[in-house]
Amino acid sequence: MAKSIMIQGTMSNVGKSFLTAALCRIFRQDGYTVSPFKSQNMALNSFITADGAEIGRAQALQAEAAGIEPNAFMNPILLKPTTNIGSQVIVNGQVYGNMKATEYFRRKKEFIPHIMNAYNTLAEQYDIIVIEGAGSPVELNLKSDDIVNMGLAKMIKAPVLLVGDIDRGGVFAQLIGTLDLLEPDEKDMVKGLVVNQFRGDIALFEEGISILEQRSGKSVVGVIPYIKCDIEDEDSLSHDLTKCTSDEIIDIAVIRLPKISNFTDFDVFRQYSGVSVRFVTSVHQLGKPDFIIIPGTKNTIDDMDWLRKSGMEKAVIKLAENGIPIFGICGGYQMLGSMISDPCESESRGSIEGIGLLDCYTVFEKEKHQAQVSGRICDIDGFFSCLSGAEFYGYEVHMGKTIESSSDFTNIGGCYSGNIAGCYVHGIFDSAEVSSRLIRQLFRYRGLEYTGQVIDRKKYRESQLDLLADTVRKNINMEFIYKILEEGI
Repeated sequence: MAKSIMIQGTMSNVGKSFLTAALCRIFRQDGYTVSPFKSQNMALNSFITADGAEIGRAQALQAEAAGIEPNAFMNPILLKPTTNIGSQVIVNGQVYGNMKATEYFRRKKEFIPHIMNAYNTLAEQYDIIVIEGAGSPVELNLKSDDIVNMGLAKMIKAPVLLVGDIDRGGVFAQLIGTLDLLEPDEKDMVKGLVVNQFRGDIALFEEGISILEQRSGKSVVGVIPYIKCDIEDEDSLSHDLTKCTSDEIIDIAVIRLPKISNFTDFDVFRQYSGVSVRFVTSVHQLGKPDFIIIPGTKNTIDDMDWLRKSGMEKAVIKLAENGIPIFGICGGYQMLGSMISDPCESESRGSIEGIGLLDCYTVFEKEKHQAQVSGRICDIDGFFSCLSGAEFYGYEVHMGKTIESSSDFTNIGGCYSGNIAGCYVHGIFDSAEVSSRLIRQLFRYRGLEYTGQVIDRKKYRESQLDLLADTVRKNINMEFIYKILEEGI
């Protein structure tokens, strides 16, 4: 059976996902077989495995760091918020149903057998399991039914590292306060502390390390510096979503829908020199970009309603009439059509008119389509003619079926008309052939020539994972980590 180590955080977005990925890569580099695990994840950025299971994107990235194929056992419970008080519940990679938060919390112990089966399956296959917690382990009103932090650590007897983010301030209160709120047996399970996102001279924090160790009775296992590492983020707190101004030659505007999902679809464009990607929530912010993307969403009808009421729909239509190219992915593609109907109440209810820039309409069904895909863009005209024949890969995850009358965009679906196009393929821009041709076309429309590098997203991600692992290895006590693994609890 595998040995395990668990990464818990003082709060959301302190670096648990990235530290888990770093340890997965380090253990792999050291010759071990390793797998990530997160019992329950709440995220709108998901990933589809080779066998069609849906898991959190962070676990897919961590699997990549470990050098293995992602599978549903790595994230047996995925919650995808559909409203402020409810989520679609994914169990073992497949839709279980929609639940209000109160119902889920009342029933979540029912999912423990799924969690334990997933963990034990991985533990039989790998040397080491690196487990990621969620949020904070001391949300006192939720602790009694915990299945993702200390509750899980007790079930699988995993030693814990507690991570705090010094860049967000209050790291002493974060770490010491969290420990003080743990029960004595839970506190004993915490074997070390990690200070993340440190900026400046580490010598200036030596006294801080001493204070943490004296006050907490725990060793500070590492002080991880702020890393300029371009690794995709699954969290809605991502700083990338707050950028709404352009400072480059080519201005790509992504409409930040209230229930935006899979916003990492556009990360590749940030790597092209002279290109800016910004997320906009108002007509004023939208301005007149070179390219508009309407992304995926977990609630297409509600977000279409927001698009209309905010005035963004009229602005998008006007820009389309002026020749600005517009691309929709998944829910964004559905919005570009004439009508969206949800008779099964899969995500919302009723129906709503779409933007009407594409001759297609969407009807939601009970069954969710989720699969990895690859294909080729058709021989097309108009702005997107630059993509004719380009090969792509990615994945589809959607409840709706779109009936298309406009010309086919790819050989597996989607459609286009002039400067408007859309499809269901998440990650379509990760193909170097697709992204590079599109960027060159945008430069040509500005009367310029793109002379920068072509980006291979997979190779780039590998290099960034190596950078992350190398930096963490240099700043964490790996001898202590291996001791924790060997001793357990």
